Amino acid sequence: MYEAKVAAEPAPASQQRGWRFWAIMTSMALSSVLAGLDATAVSTALPSIIHDLGTSPGYVWIANAYLLTTTAFTPIFGQTANIFGRSALTLLAIFIFAVGSAIAGPAPTLGAVVAGRAIQGIGCAGLNTMVEMVVCDLVPLRERGKYMGFIFAIYAVSTIIGPVVGGAFATYVTWRWVFYINLPLSGLTFGMVVISLKALPKGTNSAAKSSIARIDFAGNALLVTAITSILLALTWGGGQFPWSSWRTILPLVLGLVGLPLFLLYETRVPEPTTPLRLFTNRTSLAGFWCAFIHNMLIFWVLFALPIYFQAVLGDSAFRSGVSILPTAAVFAPITIISGGIMSKWGRYRPLLMIGFAFIPISIGLLTRLNATTTTGYWVGIQIIGAVGYGIITPVTLPTILTPLAEADVAVGTATWAFMRGFGTIWGAAVPLAIFNSKADELVSIRLSDNEAVRAALANGGAYTLAAGGLIEETLHLDGNPALAAVVKGIYVDSLKLSWQVALAFALLGFLLTFVAKELHMRGELETEFGLTETPKEKGGEAAGETSTRDSS
Repeated sequence: MYEAKVAAEPAPASQQRGWRFWAIMTSMALSSVLAGLDATAVSTALPSIIHDLGTSPGYVWIANAYLLTTTAFTPIFGQTANIFGRSALTLLAIFIFAVGSAIAGPAPTLGAVVAGRAIQGIGCAGLNTMVEMVVCDLVPLRERGKYMGFIFAIYAVSTIIGPVVGGAFATYVTWRWVFYINLPLSGLTFGMVVISLKALPKGTNSAAKSSIARIDFAGNALLVTAITSILLALTWGGGQFPWSSWRTILPLVLGLVGLPLFLLYETRVPEPTTPLRLFTNRTSLAGFWCAFIHNMLIFWVLFALPIYFQAVLGDSAFRSGVSILPTAAVFAPITIISGGIMSKWGRYRPLLMIGFAFIPISIGLLTRLNATTTTGYWVGIQIIGAVGYGIITPVTLPTILTPLAEADVAVGTATWAFMRGFGTIWGAAVPLAIFNSKADELVSIRLSDNEAVRAALANGGAYTLAAGGLIEETLHLDGNPALAAVVKGIYVDSLKLSWQVALAFALLGFLLTFVAKELHMRGELETEFGLTETPKEKGGEAAGETSTRDSS
């Protein structure tokens, strides 16, 4: 560990960066666009997909399959990046993502869309992991904040504008363009990566057979099974089956037991995907859970707030996506500023605390949303939340990596990406499960004398109608203001419970920031995968040049 405080240390001298460094950063930024845009664009296109391909209970897996494979396959990219090198794994991830898009775009059935989305998710797992890993290889820990802030800001903006893009394609062209657009973007990104990353070292073992044998297949299979089991429970709970049903409890218990079993198994593997040593210091441990809660709450808001806009305020799916834009407008610049401040100060803990102080305030204010809430109020709430989320975004990874050796950058980054992906699963599934459960309860009480409306809103119908923008049309609320008030009240109160649960997680995140310690952020780079540039390319001292770590 590096116990030295860094508050009194001046920021390291700024180094000149060669053209290849900036080419790599540009290709990584474009890779982030690929990964971020598709994570949320499908949300507003989903009603159009269902309309064209038919209604089926399996439609939820159009989103869930993507989240599942993105999360479950992230650690294996972290392990294999040390074996096969960063360039090969980045190109493989882009190729897999493009294949998934090519399958989902012209898909004739919902099953084919789900299959394409699952393949896309595998590619996204690689993109999310390799982008951060390549940046870690290019610049030392102390300087990573300002560069990662830029990459994260691009990812955040692409994630937040995804619903707008998806809604625009579904409304004005066809939902299939949500996937088609990825093909030229993937081709462009692939070409840029081929050119820019060729200066990076190859893997540590050129013999394919012996390299493949080093991959932890059994451990990764156990992890995928555990994540799948948890996602099944979160998807079924409160909707298809009650939370008290054994069909919900059993997969949830098996999945939660499977995760520690996976970590236990990793202690017996010569080259583990997720070494247990990553969790043996309190700072990294707090960083991992802060990353989980941070990403969970971001997606909690992205999935739950549109329900309010569409069901309570009466916005269309496209308009609800536009209403999220205040988050994007603030999130991106705050992320970049936070990364720059962290690099200048060399401190991450104060930023972590400040960010997690803003989030409970924002979510607490969300619990007060109702049918008469003004535009200024919900815009202001988004701004407060975006400040918190933006401050934290570039900080959790340095919090995790600071106590770890540079040799653990790959597995540490992959585990961080896994925790973020795991948080995304909870952030997408839990608020909707809470909302559906509460809505079913309120519908049975408040609409006991209206069988038709009760049947339309029960058993997940409330969310389906809101997501499709079909409430007014299906329930005929225009000519019945009393019924409209009751229905909107059900949505407001169901969402309120969801926000209250989110508030508990936000407060837990704030408490976790006190667990992390402020440690010395290394100003030197020590990696076998750094950028090698010729003197002509450098134009000065290159950032990717490796150096020996200061013994202090």
